[in-house]
Amino acid sequence: MKTLLKITSIHRWQHYHRGVWPLVWPILLSNLSVPLLGAVDTAILGHLPEARFLGAVALGSSIITMLFWSLGFLRMGTTSLVSRAVGGHNFDESVALWLRSAVLAFLLSVLVIGLGQWLVPVALKLMAPATDISPLAASYCQIRLLSAPATLLNYTLIGWFIGQQDTRRPLLILVFTNALNIVLDLAFILGMGLNSDGAAWASVCAEYSAALLGLALFAHKLRQLPLAARLAQQLQKLTQLPAYLPLLTVNRHLFVRTACLLGVFLFFTAQGARTGTHVVAANAILLQLLLLTSHALDGFAHAAEALCGKATGEQNRIEFLRVCGATTSMALATALGISLTFVLGKSIWLDLFTAIEPVLAEASRQFNWVIALPLLTIWAYQLDGIFLGAGLTRAMQYTMLSCTLAVFFPLWYFSQSWGNTGLWFAFCGFNFARSIAMGWVFKRYLHLSQVG
Repeated sequence: MKTLLKITSIHRWQHYHRGVWPLVWPILLSNLSVPLLGAVDTAILGHLPEARFLGAVALGSSIITMLFWSLGFLRMGTTSLVSRAVGGHNFDESVALWLRSAVLAFLLSVLVIGLGQWLVPVALKLMAPATDISPLAASYCQIRLLSAPATLLNYTLIGWFIGQQDTRRPLLILVFTNALNIVLDLAFILGMGLNSDGAAWASVCAEYSAALLGLALFAHKLRQLPLAARLAQQLQKLTQLPAYLPLLTVNRHLFVRTACLLGVFLFFTAQGARTGTHVVAANAILLQLLLLTSHALDGFAHAAEALCGKATGEQNRIEFLRVCGATTSMALATALGISLTFVLGKSIWLDLFTAIEPVLAEASRQFNWVIALPLLTIWAYQLDGIFLGAGLTRAMQYTMLSCTLAVFFPLWYFSQSWGNTGLWFAFCGFNFARSIAMGWVFKRYLHLSQVG
């Protein structure tokens, strides 16, 4: 963190932010549309007469998120490698990278659907939710699994566009998809009375619509690139297994990193479920606010990822440091603004999501953690983007592993007597530890790197 602050102060933010902002704002709007969807799900279900539907979606979506987001390396790894290929002016390789990622996405989607039939019941048994929630959560998960091929393909498409320094197409894809999902939520949940199953079917329909739109935009983008080889020649390379090695290496590191992060989220949700229906529902609301925060700050991290990757590919150290300083300055200002918004609008935020009094009471008790999290997590989010651009995926893996095993679980274990408050304490400590650990690695990287 200290190193990032130093870089930020050295470089004139007022001068450099003008070059970064055109890349940032489409990602920022794209990312904000994602938690907006979850917020609408939560708000609609939270205003139904019974809390069990909201609890079921909270549990079910945490399981599906674990399955899908554990494969989020398809997005991150694609952006990391493509941005460096673009920096080296190797546009043919950037197209080949997407094709390989798409092949991996299809194979993994088949695996997810097959394993999901076994993993969902096991996960629900381990989470031990209330008896009125479990069957609803299981049904939600089985429906959501059907979207795996489209969801994973969308990861690769969005990752490729960001790596190409094109953030407006992902904006179009995500805004269209989430707007459609919200409309379908209203139709399926309220109009047809499908409750938690309706939220699942809305997501499935929206994901396949996104995949079709994304492929159309990809085909249009290809016509704008200075490709030396045609697409047919790139397709022939898909059978060359050694060509997959860089992608598989990066994705292995990111898989471990993402699996640890999602394991923490899943454990967090499971412990809340063991406490009671109202606690898990309250935590679901607060996590929606956390997701809103993380997606907003990730807009700057994604910009850093693409621009740092390009600077690394060009071997331009000055540009690399410039990007780190400009994107971090804007991210820090945004984090401060988010925390202030939460402080001033606490009652508004909570009333927006639910009118169930026990849920409101528990959410209010834990709300201070949500206020603190933007300032605790901004450094980890930003360094994630910088590390991806620089290709430091191994460091991402090991810092996440160490913070999960050496910080989160010990803090939770020794604070169990605090109940749900102890759970939030461990979660915040884990995120702050990530910022500290990654900041130390970044300082070492700047000292030892030969970029430029």
